[in-house]
Amino acid sequence: MVIPTLNEAPVIASAIGHAWRLDPHEVIVSDGGSDDGTPRLAAEAGAVVLHGPPGRGAQLSTGAAGATGDVLLLLHADTWLAPEGATQLRRAAERGVAWGAFRQAIDDPGRRFRWLEWGNAARVRWMRLPYGDQAMFINRRLYLQVGGFAGMPLMEDVELSRRLSRIARPALLPGPLHVSARRWQRQGVVRQTAKNWTLVALWRCGVPPATLARWYRPHSPRVPGNREADPRLETGPSS
Repeated sequence: MVIPTLNEAPVIASAIGHAWRLDPHEVIVSDGGSDDGTPRLAAEAGAVVLHGPPGRGAQLSTGAAGATGDVLLLLHADTWLAPEGATQLRRAAERGVAWGAFRQAIDDPGRRFRWLEWGNAARVRWMRLPYGDQAMFINRRLYLQVGGFAGMPLMEDVELSRRLSRIARPALLPGPLHVSARRWQRQGVVRQTAKNWTLVALWRCGVPPATLARWYRPHSPRVPGNREADPRLETGPSS
């Protein structure tokens, strides 16, 4: 299990606690230069802490390289997988499922979030395109076969999903994966979703990921300990 982090001190201990309830082979935190004590808190919570360059794609590559399990489970720090997800994952592996993701349960009661959950699940089923905030899991052999994450500042999860989908169809496990609504609450569901669709469309049209990253990242000044204002980990469209 790999969790990329950058200034996640308020949530990292809880995230790792939830992770250990899944009885994983290991919990790896791949940190991209936090200055709020995240690595220390992660180590105290029992995680193996690795350090590398910032950016979710680079951090996931670092974490995956240090992992030793047969299946990689990639979790964001503001998500947690229900305990039954571990059983679902084991049974999927026994059936030979090579990769996939989990159904989301966004932590806001609004009806628009139920539609968002449905749409994200439909994207996996019909377009074979899980995103990073859906707890992607990948058989290590397949991950190495496709070459892992590309060195991209944006779209690393979409790009990897496209390569994986050429080999095998992703499974969508029921989870649920509990997801913080903070991003959509800050930006607005329609605005954030439209922004992400636009970025994916532009990328498919050939706009370089570095250019898209400059458009995507927030321009507010970084406040130590505040991930919301830190542009360095906002490196992929989610939902």
